[in-house]
Amino acid sequence: MTQRVDEVSSPLRAEQLSASYEQRRIIDQLDLDIPAGKITAVIGPNACGKSTLLRTVSRLLKPDSGQVVLNGRNIAEYSTKEVARQLGLLPQSSLAPGGITVGDLVARGRFPHQRALQQWSIEDEEKVALALRDTHLQELADRPVDELSGGQRQRVWIALVLAQDTDLLLLDEPTTFLDISHQLDVLQLCRRLNRERGRTVVLVLHELNQACRFADHLVVMSEGRVVAAGAPKAIISEPLIEQVYGLSCRVLPDPVFGTPMIIPIGSLITDPITPAARETTP
Repeated sequence: MTQRVDEVSSPLRAEQLSASYEQRRIIDQLDLDIPAGKITAVIGPNACGKSTLLRTVSRLLKPDSGQVVLNGRNIAEYSTKEVARQLGLLPQSSLAPGGITVGDLVARGRFPHQRALQQWSIEDEEKVALALRDTHLQELADRPVDELSGGQRQRVWIALVLAQDTDLLLLDEPTTFLDISHQLDVLQLCRRLNRERGRTVVLVLHELNQACRFADHLVVMSEGRVVAAGAPKAIISEPLIEQVYGLSCRVLPDPVFGTPMIIPIGSLITDPITPAARETTP
């Protein structure tokens, strides 16, 4: 049964949601509430359904059953452009058209706001410029995307989503390909967007300590379902990590930030090396 620690208003909700790939059930009768005005991190082991969840709640993948509610309406009732004006999604992997420049790709984030008689506006120009500044890409605006490093390309895709200028951002592993310094840059940017501009941000993250540090709300998934949801301090525990990851660990307060800090000891599946055993190992 899902552990629910806090009940909050939600711009995005999944109700008894099930979804499959090639007739294989990935998420199963899942309930989810994304708290408004917060940073939510979705965590869980590989293949537990995190990316499938984001694709389904953003309407990229049609659910088998259940529904997704976006700002009070079933998401199926919206047009594609209406969804894109309310929800920005960064998928796990994206391909840029050959030869396109950074500036031109980021500008595509403004497509949902285009009208038949007004294809480009001063506001569009300002939003693209702001997205480039936020991701430190101004000097690369005229460079072809396919000439960039993996980390630079990742920042370009983040900038495209920012240019979309939605109140709700869904970012699937946004720190992929980034070194630790740029990982922190992206997470601090998410915090600024949340704290200073009021964006609701949902992140899929693998690094548990980063999730605990930057998220206000955690969603813990296992085998296609949500097994715990709430503030990091309220739900993160050694038994939960052992249950979800099969990992023996210690959970201590981070000495700098006070958030839960998870110290792995070893896999429960592969005979963990305990500190005492390590001392006697030649």
